[in-house]
Amino acid sequence: MNIYYFPFLSMQEELVTALAQGRHVRVERIISTGQTSDWYDQDEAELVILIEGKAIIEYEGGRTRVLSRGDILLILPHEKHRVNYTSSEPACIWICVFFSE
Repeated sequence: MNIYYFPFLSMQEELVTALAQGRHVRVERIISTGQTSDWYDQDEAELVILIEGKAIIEYEGGRTRVLSRGDILLILPHEKHRVNYTSSEPACIWICVFFSE
């Protein structure tokens, strides 16, 4: 597999590919093309690496974090957040590592 290879892109839905999974960890590649999300309140921590594109994460209370290519973000368990913006040109390529103790 090549992290940059995705034969088709939907403008309606993200493309989520499981890369690895264990008892306390899950690694996903997510391709976004303008999608946003509802609020997340996760039991797991999430390490986000934006490989390509631009995105904005909004936290409960209105604080935002603008992400660009190469940025890394750690979202703690139950840190309420949502994806407020993702670029479509170029598409956002995320590597997300979900983990718990």
